Amino acid sequence: MPNIKSAKKRVIIARKKNLENRALRSRMNTAVKNFNNAIDTNNIEEAERLLPLTMSVIDQTVSKGVIHKNNAANKKSALSKRLSDVKSGKIEIKIKKDNKTIAAEKARAAQAAREAVRAENAKKAAERKAAKLEAEQAKLEAESKAKKSKKAEDKKPAKTEKAEEKKPAAKKSAKSEEKKDEKTEEKKPAAKKKAAKTEEKKDAE
Repeated sequence: MPNIKSAKKRVIIARKKNLENRALRSRMNTAVKNFNNAIDTNNIEEAERLLPLTMSVIDQTVSKGVIHKNNAANKKSALSKRLSDVKSGKIEIKIKKDNKTIAAEKARAAQAAREAVRAENAKKAAERKAAKLEAEQAKLEAESKAKKSKKAEDKKPAKTEKAEEKKPAAKKSAKSEEKKDEKTEEKKPAAKKKAAKTEEKKDAE
């Protein structure tokens, strides 16, 4: 550490200027990196928007004395040439992917596959449920039809039994008519006998 007051002050100022210069250089490098990333991702519109901003940052860095003006000119010409080459088709951009991006894409693909499997399983479950409901409904309909047919069958024998019950009554009426005929036949000889007796009396007189 210096002992003289001016030397101490100079150390403090140098430290402060060093921090400022590092901040300006970092700002310039960040602007250049953003521009290059826009080209690497084939985002030409974003690159065209960032080019004048990046050149402005480089000029500010030169004005503060952080880099030489020739270095700044080389940087600006390289950026503009790269953009023009990409636009004209001289350079074909192959999108670069870092490990983080690749891992994120794999995770998204796995998530999409899981969601597709879930959706398929849900669809199959819904189809099974619908088929089960249809089978139950068909079973209920068959049972109801069987019950109706059974009731109809039960009603038919009852009717036949009633008809059979009525037939004996008809037979009874036929028997009663026969009995009536027999009675009338029995009565007829008695009437004939009476008539014969009356005739005999008349002859006797």
